[in-house]
Amino acid sequence: MRGRRWRSTLVTAAVVALAGGGVVAATPASSAPAKQQNGRYIVQLTGAPVASYTGGVAGIPATKPAKGKKVNRDSAAAKQLSARLKSQQTQALTRAGSSSSAVVRSYTLTFNGFAATLSAAQVAKLKSDGSVMNVWKDETRKADTITSPDFLGLSGSNGVWQKQFGGIPNAGAGMIIGDIDSGIWPESQSFASNPLSAAAQATVNAKWKGRCDAGTSGTPVRCNDKLIGARYYDANANVYPFEFRSPRDYNGHGTHTASTAAGNNNVTAVINGAEVGKASGMAPAARIAAYKALWATPDGSASGSTSDLVAAIDDAVGDGVDVINYSISGSSTYVVTPDELAFLSAADAGVFVATSAGNSGDTIGTSSVAHNSPWTMTVAASTQARGMAKTVTLGNGQKYTGVGVGPGVGPKPLIDAATAALPGVSAQAAERCFSDADQNSANGTQPALDPAKVKDKIVLCTRGTNARLDKSLAVKNAGGAGMILGNPSAGQSLDADYHYVPSIHVDNVAYTAIKAYAATTNPTATISAVDTSPARAPQMAAFSSYGPALAGGGDLLKPDITAPGVSIIAAVAPPGNEGNNFSAYSGTSMSAPHIAGIALLIKQKHPDWSPAAVKSAMMTTATTLDNQGKPIQRGGKDATPLDYGAGHVRPAPAFEPGLVYDAGYTDWLKYACGIGQLQLVAAEGTCDRIGSTDPSDLNYPSIAVGDLAGQQTVTRTVTNVEKRATQYQARVQAPAGFTATVSPSKITVPPGQSRTFTVTLTRTTAAYGSWSFGALTWVGNRGQEVRSPIAVRAVALAAPKEIVGTGTSGSQAVTVTPGFTGTLTTTPAGLVASQVKVANSTTDQDGSVTYTVPAGTKVARFATYDADVPAGTDVDLTVLYNGRVVGTSGGGTSEEQVTLNNPPAGTYTVVVDLYAGPPSLAVKVHGFAVGSTAAGNLTATPASQPVTMGQKATVTAAWSGLTAGQRYLGLLSYSDGSGEIGRTLVTVNP
Repeated sequence: MRGRRWRSTLVTAAVVALAGGGVVAATPASSAPAKQQNGRYIVQLTGAPVASYTGGVAGIPATKPAKGKKVNRDSAAAKQLSARLKSQQTQALTRAGSSSSAVVRSYTLTFNGFAATLSAAQVAKLKSDGSVMNVWKDETRKADTITSPDFLGLSGSNGVWQKQFGGIPNAGAGMIIGDIDSGIWPESQSFASNPLSAAAQATVNAKWKGRCDAGTSGTPVRCNDKLIGARYYDANANVYPFEFRSPRDYNGHGTHTASTAAGNNNVTAVINGAEVGKASGMAPAARIAAYKALWATPDGSASGSTSDLVAAIDDAVGDGVDVINYSISGSSTYVVTPDELAFLSAADAGVFVATSAGNSGDTIGTSSVAHNSPWTMTVAASTQARGMAKTVTLGNGQKYTGVGVGPGVGPKPLIDAATAALPGVSAQAAERCFSDADQNSANGTQPALDPAKVKDKIVLCTRGTNARLDKSLAVKNAGGAGMILGNPSAGQSLDADYHYVPSIHVDNVAYTAIKAYAATTNPTATISAVDTSPARAPQMAAFSSYGPALAGGGDLLKPDITAPGVSIIAAVAPPGNEGNNFSAYSGTSMSAPHIAGIALLIKQKHPDWSPAAVKSAMMTTATTLDNQGKPIQRGGKDATPLDYGAGHVRPAPAFEPGLVYDAGYTDWLKYACGIGQLQLVAAEGTCDRIGSTDPSDLNYPSIAVGDLAGQQTVTRTVTNVEKRATQYQARVQAPAGFTATVSPSKITVPPGQSRTFTVTLTRTTAAYGSWSFGALTWVGNRGQEVRSPIAVRAVALAAPKEIVGTGTSGSQAVTVTPGFTGTLTTTPAGLVASQVKVANSTTDQDGSVTYTVPAGTKVARFATYDADVPAGTDVDLTVLYNGRVVGTSGGGTSEEQVTLNNPPAGTYTVVVDLYAGPPSLAVKVHGFAVGSTAAGNLTATPASQPVTMGQKATVTAAWSGLTAGQRYLGLLSYSDGSGEIGRTLVTVNP
């Protein structure tokens, strides 16, 4: 399939609201640009980019760098190839009826293609052009330490900095990190001049090819020997008037991530006028290059376009960075989006990429982890041991524990903010403690709290909507003495922010009790000072997104690892942080740069290691225990690999992991073929040529099987990165309800060589549909331990999710694998013809239709099709039930669908967004509702058959008597006699 694109389904909350490190800027917002008939698209052409080109074009030698080397974009071959690729891009545009003037970005280094503003007709021509592999809509991506060096074992006489590098001045020396984010505040002491030794400086000079852009607004950005590069990307950005059109950071997010990864050591951090400690990055001697592709918005967050982000990735790799930090949202379902494909080439060129896992854990509560690609390292967030305990004691004697920093206050009168609204302010705005109750008002700011009611009292504020620091600012501005910040829902994180008044953050149980007490007569409260005793840590942050990787159907474990990401103190940009140069932020955006900085150190020590080897070293040496020797917790329960992947990073042992699970470009392509995604963007037949890998067999440091039917054997290969041969013995902890056998169970691996083994997992008593966890550890004869987590989900039947047929009659064989021995019954339902309704839409106004889904519906689907609209039309769908979004589909064509399994009965609204096409269009929407009744036009043969656990069986689906031109949907329901154990959807388009 050519021309398919996807919009990320991961919704990342505004970073400052999560980070707690900023407040909503009191700056009037300019209106966002209106939707235009023409759209902005990213177009990918056939042919490898410079970073991955291995030859084949007459007269142009290979440009892919050798192992341990950098891509050289200035070589004669690279320039020749880039010119050739750009010429092909121009030719494709010309054939489509456009020109190079429409191009806003051109890419040749890690991605072969361009971003351009195109009409629907031009998009249609490009999609049919044989030189075009894929077309995506340009998406919007959002921005997703004080004690960290101590907690991670980097500092001190026995720490990594001293043991591995001989001291802080050498930790990261000669290495460069590229931070793609919201920019940088160059005047921060975290980026002050920090001279290197002559040898280290020569190493930097040899590979650095970047530049320092001064910008066109605000104080010009100036680089030095620490901040060696700064660029910005505003071609496709909505830049608000208050922002700096330069690499200079307004929001603070980029400054925070860059300083966490590689900020200078021993920098005094001051927040709200009080010194809070000494800050340091993970690799304090490393050089920093900032790539600003996220732009501040009036709500305190930052966002940018995919087209600008891909340009930043392209430049970072060409500039010579060793590591990229990408604390930005991404797809939770696809590995073939433009930024992920650019990272594929970056990793192929030897650049390690750290990405944030996402912050949807306490909002979605199910698998939502972003950045599912195996070529990046996806990082979850957890706590560190800094003491943050506080208590609030009520006048009735009840005491509740929470978190906070700084001094206490009280006893003082207590008031619920919901009862303290100024006239004309809603109770909700007051309850949330807005410092500005109507931020977008042309009349300026309007505080929510009434000083006459709040003065000299402790105020109970409710979490949500606005930034946490905005709430304490509102209390301060109204004359309040202190704040209790309460979570209204279970599972939300507790964050020790540096507030504007003495504060405590409590959970939903305490919040409910305190709110009830605040309604009594003359309530009072006392907030204690912080107890700085070391806390039990790490614990998983409530917001950290869960795994496994949806892109692999559970056959790849993501996130990969966890690192500190809660209340991380680092440098920020003063404009977006009430004048502060430092603040405490929380989010997986904060944990990713910890890993990026540690990766810099490992690559400095082992410059010939691949990105996969660096990742493996961190994963196989991670720990699943906290500082008390107990299992890492999440919400008071033992966390699992779905929370933290391999565990919490331990930098020290990662320098000598013994064995690594290595992988490269071909392995990753075969994996993408194995999950059925490379076929969606690559030239037809690509996967036939290179082959595919069962996703569970990717040579990865973790083992995951999302649909184990009875028994499955996975294969892995380990490589000895030591200088001596080592004998290893397998020690396996089988997941509960399974047996696990390793063959061979003993291996001897000479230095630099590899050995392959298998792990056979067999279900015994494991419940179907539930995850079980274990581990495989290779124990070396000199005490080495190389640990891989195992995550397995047993299913009664592994079956295709969907088959697609054509013709008024026909048949198709369906291969299934039973997880039991007995009788398999297959029952058809449907086929049902679609119910077609028309949504009258314009490029400025969405259309909608409604469908009634009856009780007992097993599958509901709402879809649009290219065949029903003019060529080049781009339609997106959003489906709502009771006003709540239950599904979206936003590709680059009109082939869109939302499928709901076992949906509740009721009325569903399908909203049609005419993204590009004619100014107005009557869009046909197809609705299907498949119950449990067979319509007589679909059969399954045999209806029942004996099956044996783990052995494949075949069912033939046959259809007949269909009407040409109509679309049908049905399903095959499988049973083992006790109930439905699986289903395969059947789509037929005669």
